[in-house]
Parts: sequence; structure tokens; C-alpha cells
Amino acid sequence: MKMVPDKYLKKVILSSDVFAVCIQHALTTEKQEIMGLLIGEVDEEACVSQVTACVILHRSDKQPDRVEISPEQLCRASMHAEQLAVTLKKPMRVVGWYHSHPHITVWPSHVDIRTQSTYQMMDPLFVGLIFSVYHTDQRIRSNQIQLTCFQAHQRNSELERREVQLIIENSPLQGYNLEGIANLPKILVQEEVESHSVKDNETIDPVARLHNDAFKTVALVHIVSKVSRPMCDDLVERLNVTNWRIKELEALKKELLDS
Repeated sequence: MKMVPDKYLKKVILSSDVFAVCIQHALTTEKQEIMGLLIGEVDEEACVSQVTACVILHRSDKQPDRVEISPEQLCRASMHAEQLAVTLKKPMRVVGWYHSHPHITVWPSHVDIRTQSTYQMMDPLFVGLIFSVYHTDQRIRSNQIQLTCFQAHQRNSELERREVQLIIENSPLQGYNLEGIANLPKILVQEEVESHSVKDNETIDPVARLHNDAFKTVALVHIVSKVSRPMCDDLVERLNVTNWRIKELEALKKELLDS
């Protein structure tokens, strides 16, 4: 009996606005990993995935070397995909996940590969993206933004990574992805408030409470100064460029009509 090869993903087409959102998310912290889910369409016959949106996940446990997706978050992302399917009038689903490696190489760890393998049990075309934005190359003494696209592959009873071809496709910033960027500071604030909150059954002396509140304040100020303000400046510049382009096109239209 001839063995039928396992189904695997051959190519991923990533919209440039989703790439921008993921990079923006990865740059928010160099101390912990961040994570989100990718939404798009999959051509089952060609085994090609088209990623057009993403969902930024709320981290209940912030760690420098691991992240996890809860079933509730996966369910919420699936609901978001269904809403997008109605808006865009085409089938949309959760097609993958992304996370960051702040100060290490972009290659997936054994934990990442095992996690990816678990997702592929539910969907063999599920894909993983890893962004490395703070890893310094000592040879050139500068930071480089790196990205890898992978799936898990089992060879001789051992799990390995299998790189998947990735194409970043130029696209305008869509409203649903703009909304994701705008909600990022709110998610970060919620994470900090929860991480510094005191449980009802937990006793804490006044000095420790003051110390905890001080750290929370510093973290919130950092979000405003290092995330929210630069993000607003970037969006204002995008708006200025768009308005300039509109005026340029209107002038060209008038010139063509007058000729």
C-alpha cells in the first residue's frame, strides 16, 4: 500500500498591514514574548494561506521565554473571524499564530515546535510566525528585524521545524487592522493593571502596596510615552501622506479632464 504524504502548507501570503501590526506589537516590549492569532483564507487544494488580519491577545502570564493561548482566546478569535467573514463577504478563519523572541534568534524553540504540532493536529495547514526585533548582531553592532514562517514536521519520531515560503503582499492599512493597532495600548494597560492587582484574599502591608502602585504607575507611563504617543505620531503622518496623495490625484484628474 502506497503511503499518502501528510498535508502541509506550501506558501503564506501576508498582507503588509498585518506585518506592520505584528511588528508594532513585538516592539512594545523587549522583556517578554508577545502573541497573537492570524486570520485569513486558506486554499485547501493549493495549500496556500492568505493572512489579511490578526488578533492581539491578552497575556495572563507574561514570561520572557514562553507564551500560551487559552481556549477562550482562541474562541474569541474565531468569533472575530466570523464577523470579518460577514463584513468582507468571504470565508475567514483562524489560520495561524505569531509571537516574538525579544533577545534571541528567530528560530523556533523545541517548545514552539511542540506547540505548533498541537495546533496542526486540529488544522494541518495552521502556520506559525516568529518575529525577532531586539536581537543584536554583534558583527554589525545593530538590531535587525527578522521573521520566520514555519510548521512542525515529524521525522523519525522526532519533531522538527519546516520552513514555509512567505510573501509579504503590499496592501493599504485596512480599518479592522487599524482598530487592532488602536486597541493595543488598551490591552497593554489591562495587562499591567491585572499583574499589579491585589486579590481579595491577599493581605498586603501599606508599604508593599505603595511599592506595588508605584511600579504600576511607572509601567503605565511607559506605555503612554513609548507606545501610545509614537503610535499616534505614526498615524498622523500616515494621514498626512494620504491627504497629500489625494490632492495629488485630484490635481492629476483635473489636468486630464482639462486636456
